[in-house]
Amino acid sequence: MCATNNSCDTAIDISELDVIAAMKDIQGYIDISPGDFREVFQVAYNHALQRIKDSLKAQDIMTKPAHCVELHMDLIQAATFLADKRFSGAPVIDSGGKIVGVLSEKDFLAKMGLGQPTSFMQIVAHCLNNRGCMATSLRNHSVQEIMTAPAITAGPEMTMGAISALFVDKRINRLPIVDSEGRPVGIVTRTDLVQSYCLTR
Repeated sequence: MCATNNSCDTAIDISELDVIAAMKDIQGYIDISPGDFREVFQVAYNHALQRIKDSLKAQDIMTKPAHCVELHMDLIQAATFLADKRFSGAPVIDSGGKIVGVLSEKDFLAKMGLGQPTSFMQIVAHCLNNRGCMATSLRNHSVQEIMTAPAITAGPEMTMGAISALFVDKRINRLPIVDSEGRPVGIVTRTDLVQSYCLTR
């Protein structure tokens, strides 16, 4: 039996064990009427989703390799790199290849004196109403000056459920995955999380 996830339009396989677990969760006698079946189905679906969240790990869902910017790279180079890759942010590595921070759009906006949230049209309006371009203030500055540090990272064994909770708790959009020495082996983004929920088991 499969349940369709509305945000994914793909199926999650609900196993017999999920159904049995669901039936145990429902108190009292179960008369299999349409209403009761819907209840069993919903609880079984939640069990299936939790099973997937607990079984999938960072190493299963991460994007690899992780594209990083360097600590001493100037902001023109960093902005060009992110724009070319169509990334909204990336991990920052030092000369030894270890992650020391994260550079994102919000770091650029903060350096430009803009608060959050800021839309593209707010930036355009500000530029049109004020002399000069706000982005010129970013010249002659390096990644190290504006990045967010220390970086929040995780190991390859972290479960998808724990990653989801971390994204909510820390209000982050990307999580660099590192080896035991702090070097990047991949990255999990919100897109990776959404796609992982859409995997058919």
